[in-house]
Amino acid sequence: MSAPLPFVGQKRMFAREFIKVLEAYPEDAVFVDLFGGSGLLSHIAKSRKPNATVVYNDFDNYRHRLANIPRTNALLARIRDIINEVEPNMSKGKRLDDATKKRIVECIRREEKATGYVDYITISAAIMFSMKYKLSLEELAKETFYNNIRQTDYPLADDYLEGLIVESCDYRELFERYKDTPGVVFLVDPPYLSTECGTYNIYWRLSDYLDVLTILAGHEFVYFTSNKSSIVELCQWMGKHKSIGNPFENCRCLTFNATVNHQASYTDMMLYTAA
Repeated sequence: MSAPLPFVGQKRMFAREFIKVLEAYPEDAVFVDLFGGSGLLSHIAKSRKPNATVVYNDFDNYRHRLANIPRTNALLARIRDIINEVEPNMSKGKRLDDATKKRIVECIRREEKATGYVDYITISAAIMFSMKYKLSLEELAKETFYNNIRQTDYPLADDYLEGLIVESCDYRELFERYKDTPGVVFLVDPPYLSTECGTYNIYWRLSDYLDVLTILAGHEFVYFTSNKSSIVELCQWMGKHKSIGNPFENCRCLTFNATVNHQASYTDMMLYTAA
């Protein structure tokens, strides 16, 4: 089970286990998907528990992409034709030459000029490697293109969000709205820690990640993370050292911006106490 269109961080690998977890909750529970993303968790929850109330926070406007699947399929068909003209039955993953790339870029440019819309995430998946997405033609044109285009249309997803309450707001606002609702279960799948978060267009810092934890206490929830974030290890450490507080609370801080090369930089920090 997966979302109808590509999306960074969709939980298709967790689908089967998530279905098992849902059995622990009442049939009329209220599920609030705070970081809705592709809507897969919300879709599964409503499919498995039709009498439940499921709130999908579509902050990334995924529903707009779903509504434009016919337009996206038409553009992909034109790109597929370009690739087939160059080499019929081209092997999957083969690098496209510069001339073919130029034709594809112009094809996308014409589509955007004519209709004002291109689903760059789905198009990225067709001509770049998995999980590497761009959000504009300018960004896309800088990349090397590969033949990863699917040979069939994406199915229409008219009923994918059926029965869901669709919202689009900051997760904290949605939490405040439902935190006192009897039987509420929060589905919590925040963006990846310390990354640009691909299609989210935000930088998710440690403080943002920790802010999410404040909504878990006293509520039923299903929370997703990874070992890359070390968030579970951090919480375990905090649990063992409850009285330490913030050792940097009264420190002064100096920063220095350092450059590794033209693509990478970092910020050095010095925290110190002074009388």
